[in-house]
Amino acid sequence: MALFQYKAMNPAGRLAGGQMEAVNPADLELRLARMGLDLIRSREVKRRVHSFGHKRITRQDLIGFLFHLEQLSKAGVPILEALSDLRDTIEHPRFREVIASIIESIEGGASLSDALAQHPGVFDEVMVNLIRAGETSGELSAVLANLTETLKWQDDQIRQIKTLMIYPAVIAVVMTAVILFIMTYIVPQLVKVIEDMGQALPLHTRILIATSDFFVDYWYLIIALPVALFAGLKYAVRVSPSARFTVDDLKLRVWIIGPLLKKTILARFAHFFALMYGSGITVLECVRVSEEIVGNAAIKDAIHRAGGQISDGASISQSLEYAGLFPPLVLRMVRVGENTGALDRALANVSYFYSRDVEDAVARLQKAIEPAITLVLGAILGWVMISVLGPLYDLVASVQI
Repeated sequence: MALFQYKAMNPAGRLAGGQMEAVNPADLELRLARMGLDLIRSREVKRRVHSFGHKRITRQDLIGFLFHLEQLSKAGVPILEALSDLRDTIEHPRFREVIASIIESIEGGASLSDALAQHPGVFDEVMVNLIRAGETSGELSAVLANLTETLKWQDDQIRQIKTLMIYPAVIAVVMTAVILFIMTYIVPQLVKVIEDMGQALPLHTRILIATSDFFVDYWYLIIALPVALFAGLKYAVRVSPSARFTVDDLKLRVWIIGPLLKKTILARFAHFFALMYGSGITVLECVRVSEEIVGNAAIKDAIHRAGGQISDGASISQSLEYAGLFPPLVLRMVRVGENTGALDRALANVSYFYSRDVEDAVARLQKAIEPAITLVLGAILGWVMISVLGPLYDLVASVQI
C-alpha cells in the first residue's frame, strides 16, 4: 500500500492532518470516513524511516495495545469492536492510523494475524505467528496475555543490555575526561616547579612529563580517534555482512561483557522459542523466526546451522550441541524436555536461568565498577604526587645536608 499525507476535517469542524497507508486516494477517503473524518486533500509521499518530528510506535504502546485487546477479547467483545474502541481511545496518531488500517483489512476478509502482518514495522514476525497460532487454536486471549508479558520481559532484557553496555562506556568517558584534565592542566603546572629546580629527575617523573606532553600536544587525537574508529566500524557493520559477523563474534568474546551479552541473547532465544513452540508452531518455524530476533550475526549463524541439523533429522538438543551455543547443563534440560514432551517448559526454565544469572552478574558488575574506578584514579593521582613530591623531597634533603 502507498503512504498518503492528508488534511481532513472532524465533525466539530476542526482540521486534522497526518499520514495513512491506503491503496489509492479513494481507499484513503473511505478509511478516514470510518474514523469520522472528511478528506479535504491528500498527496502520496515517500516512506521515511523515523523522520524528524514523527513519533514512532514504542514497545510501551504495543504493551498497552495488546493488554487492552486481550482484556476486551476475554470479555467476549468481538475483535472488530475491540479494535474500534482502541482506535478511538489511543492518543498516538500514527498508531491510531495503523489500527484503522487493520480494521479495514479485517472488514475486507483478512484475519487479525494477516492484517497485523501488513505492518511489519509495528508488529514483528514473532507476534504475527503467535497470534495466527492463537486464532487457529481458539486461544487468542491467552496468546495476547502471553505476548503482553513477553514484551514486558523484553523491556527488562533491553534495560539489562543497556546497563551492560552503556554504564561502562559512560564510566570510561568520565575517566578519560578526568585523566585529560589531570594531564593537560594539573601536571603541566606542577612540572614547571620541578623543572625550575634544575636537578636530575627520576625515571617515573620523566615518564609523567612525557605523558603529560603527549596529552597536551595530541589531546585532539585522543578524543577524535575513538570517535572516528567507532563511526568507521559502525559504517562497516552496516555495509558488510562479514564485518558485522566479525564484530558480533568479538562482542561475545570481550572479557566480562561478552559472556553476559551471550547469556542475554540466549535467554531471549529460549524465551521466544518456548513461547512459539508452546503455541503450536512447528520446531523448524520456531528456529527460522528465532534467527531474526537474536540480533547477533554470530549467534544467528549458529542457530541457522542448528536448524539445518534439525531438518536433517537430528534432535533439538543434538542440534544445539552441534551449534556450540549452550553449556552441558542447559543441553541436558532441553534433552529432558524433549523426552518428557515438555520442551517449552524446559526452554522457559533455560530463559529464566539465564535471565537471573545476567541480572545478578550486572548487579555485581555495577558494585565492582565503582571501587575499580577509585583504584584507577587513586593510582594515577598517586603516580602524579610521587613523581612531583619525590624530586621536591630530594631537593629539601640535599639542602639540609
